[in-house]
Amino acid sequence: MDPTGSVDGRVSQEKVRNLYDGMSRFYDLWGANAEGRARRRGIELAQIQDGESILDVAVGTGLILADVVRCNPGGLNAGIDISAGMLQKAREKMRGTLARVELKESSAFEIPYPDQTFDLLFNGYMFDLMPFEAMPRILAEFKRVLKPAGRLVLIDMTIGEGFGSQIYQWIYNLSPAIMGGCRGVRLAGPLENAGFRVVTREYHQQMLFPSEVILATRD
Repeated sequence: MDPTGSVDGRVSQEKVRNLYDGMSRFYDLWGANAEGRARRRGIELAQIQDGESILDVAVGTGLILADVVRCNPGGLNAGIDISAGMLQKAREKMRGTLARVELKESSAFEIPYPDQTFDLLFNGYMFDLMPFEAMPRILAEFKRVLKPAGRLVLIDMTIGEGFGSQIYQWIYNLSPAIMGGCRGVRLAGPLENAGFRVVTREYHQQMLFPSEVILATRD
């Protein structure tokens, strides 16, 4: 257990890829009913300006990216994910859009874009899968591809603060796979250690599921 009170991640990246390939068929239902409020708040906090370059790491089925594209039809809208199944669902969502969209099968550990490419980076429900030792490396990669003063929005399962929210941590302790490998994390500390400035951190709960939404900026 780390100082924030969270247990470490226990599911390998290979198992995560396989889990989410399978979950891609029904993930949108879960995403809308348990995570939708936090995602919408992340979009609000980002204050997207049309014409920006925006990256969604762990784009999944495109739940965040669909809103990003609507706000940013004149900019670059990019997404990466390790799950081919999730990416296929994202491509289906993007079909017919006139905006510039790039979707690539790739990892947060090696983002396939040059330094200082993006004004804004979204990352939803990924760090809650990651072991603590991996977090600094990923945050360094985020910092690399963001422009100076670029914005970072993180949305993750967090440690429950409201009535009934601890049930998900109990399920994770019983079987991480049932939770898709996710457990509660608090990321303000790791962000500050990585050289980001945390602007705001909010707690949201939907279907008892606890999420944190963080807006940070690159130094």
